[in-house]
This record gives sequence, C-alpha cells and structure tokens, in this order.
Amino acid sequence: MEQHKQVDPAMAAVLAAIKATVKGGVGKLRERPQGKSYKEGERWPALERPTWRPDIRAAVISKARVNMHRKLRNMVELTGLFPLAVLSDCVVYPSPGESPLDFLPYAASGKPQPGGFRLGPTPGLAKLEGVQSMLWAVDLMEKGLNPARHIKGGDAVLDEGE
Repeated sequence: MEQHKQVDPAMAAVLAAIKATVKGGVGKLRERPQGKSYKEGERWPALERPTWRPDIRAAVISKARVNMHRKLRNMVELTGLFPLAVLSDCVVYPSPGESPLDFLPYAASGKPQPGGFRLGPTPGLAKLEGVQSMLWAVDLMEKGLNPARHIKGGDAVLDEGE
C-alpha cells in the first residue's frame, strides 16, 4: 500500500481524483454561510442550490459510521483487541509491533479475515495514518486528549464529530 503511487502513478492519480471528488461533494451537500458580507440570520446562496442536501450528507456519514462500528465489533471478536481511541474515521489500536500487520487478523492462508479492518488504497479499506509508542498514547490520554486526533503527527483539525 505504501508503494501504490510508485507502482502505478496513473491509477494513483485516478484514485486521488475520485477521493477528492467524493470528499468535496459530501462537503458541498451542506455548505455553511461564507464571506464577510454574511449577517447572522440571513439566507446564503448555497441554500438556493438543488445540491444543498444536508440529509444526503448525513446519510453518507451515518453509513460510514455504522460500517466502522461493525468493523470495530468484528475486530474484538477476531482479535480480542479494543481500540485505544476513535475519532471520525481514525482508530488507534495497541500493537505488539510497528505495523498494523502485527495485530490485524489474517487467515492461515495469509488473506485478511473478512469483517475486520483491511489495509489498502481503495475506498472501504484502511490506511496507516501513523505509528506511535504506547507511552506516547498513554501520555496523551492522561492529559485528557484523544490519540486518534494526533496520530498523524502535527495537529489534526476539529472534524465536528463526523
């Protein structure tokens, strides 16, 4: 997965375009007021667009959330591991090694067990966001912080609970 951009740059570009289109499209379904000229309580131009559909946006986010909860439950059943932290579309698990391959469930044949998280660059599969030591995660949790918000490095922006 780390090398998919080098293996097939054309497919990586197509994948990036699809991801940007979907993310941008979902965001446009509920566009908020913008600009200095907006006054509290006024209607804004996005409300007049037929594509302003916060209900569809909520359904898309809900479906993704339900899928993630299902995978979280399946991971407990398959591995006995519970996540240390969850935020939006990021889950932090304890691992005996520095790779998710060290704790993700695989069958004897070497294929990923169905129902859990699977690694890959395509939509619906998980990607590695970062690896930190357990000491790092415990330190954040003792401060009342969510490690899933910081696992990428730097500071992730607030995601409005999505």
